[in-house]
Amino acid sequence: MNEYTKILHLMGTKISLYIKGERAAAMAKLAEEMLIHYNKIFSANSDHSQLAMLKRNAAFAPQKVDDELYDLIKIGKQHSLREGSYLNIAIGPLIKLWSIGFKEAKVPDQEAIENVLELLKPEKIQLDDDHKTVYFLEKGMELDLGAIAKGYFADKVMALFKEQGAVSAMVDMGGNVLVFGEPPTQGSDWKVGIQNPFLPRGNAAALVKIRNQSVVTSGIYERVLEKESRNYHHIFSSKTGYPIENNIASLTVIADSSLDCDIYTTELFGLDAVSIIRRVNRMKDLDAIVITVDGALACTDNLKGRLVLLPPDDTPATPASV
Repeated sequence: MNEYTKILHLMGTKISLYIKGERAAAMAKLAEEMLIHYNKIFSANSDHSQLAMLKRNAAFAPQKVDDELYDLIKIGKQHSLREGSYLNIAIGPLIKLWSIGFKEAKVPDQEAIENVLELLKPEKIQLDDDHKTVYFLEKGMELDLGAIAKGYFADKVMALFKEQGAVSAMVDMGGNVLVFGEPPTQGSDWKVGIQNPFLPRGNAAALVKIRNQSVVTSGIYERVLEKESRNYHHIFSSKTGYPIENNIASLTVIADSSLDCDIYTTELFGLDAVSIIRRVNRMKDLDAIVITVDGALACTDNLKGRLVLLPPDDTPATPASV
C-alpha cells in the first residue's frame, strides 16, 4: 500500500494532500488537475474566470456557467437568504470597498459604505436550474464565494480519492481540513490543531480528535487592517457595512462535509459565544468550538473528551497530525 504527500500552491493558498492507496501518486495528480480546473472557473483574481465573467456581464443578460459553479452559487444563495444568517455571497462590493488583506486596504467613508449596501442583496441573484444561468437584477452586484469555496473543493477532492480507491486521505485547503480513514500514525483518530487566535499561525490552542470529518476555523485574526489605533478584521456584516462586532475571536465547526463547515463558520459568526454553542448543540451532525476575545474557550457537548487544550508552548507545526 503506497502513501503519497503532495503540496500545491493554488487559489492563493497552500494545499496539502495525503493519500494512502494502491495508486496514491496517480490520485494526487488527478486531484491537482481537478483543482487547476476549478481555479480557472472560480478564481476571484483572474479576469478570465467564469466568476469574473459574471461580474462583467451578469447584470446585462443571464450567463451560463459550469455545473460546479452554478451548484455552489445556488447553495450559497440558499444559506444567504436564511433568517439571521451572516453568510452573504452577494457581499463582493463591500469586500472590494474595504480590500482588507490587500495593499489598497482602507476604511471607507460612510457615504461609500451606504451606497454599496444597496448592492448586497442575495435575493437579486436570479438562477435558472434548467439552463444553469446566473443573472443579477441590479448593476454593480458582485459575488464573493471566498467563504465557502475551499470547503466545496475539499469535498470534491475527497470524493475523488474515495472513488479512486484510497484507503485513507487528508485534504488541507489552507486550513480547511478534511480526513478519511485512519491516520498514518497509530490510533484511529486524526488530531487537528485549532489555531490560537492570539498567537502567530501554527500555534494551536487545542487539538480535536476526528474521524471521517472536516474541521474549519474562521477568526478575526486572519486578515486585519490597523488604522488610527483601531483594528478592522475581514468578516463583515451586510447590514452595517463594517466588520462584525461581538465577543468571538474564532469559531471552529466540525462536520462530515467541509462545505458545511465553511457555511456555518460564516453563517453563525455574528452571534455571541453562548448563542453559537446553544444553537449548534441542537443541530444534528455538527459541532463547534468558540474562542472569545478574552481568551475563553467553549465547545459543544459532543466534543467533550475529544478536545485537548494545549499550553502556548506545546503546539503542533501543522493543522493536522498525519
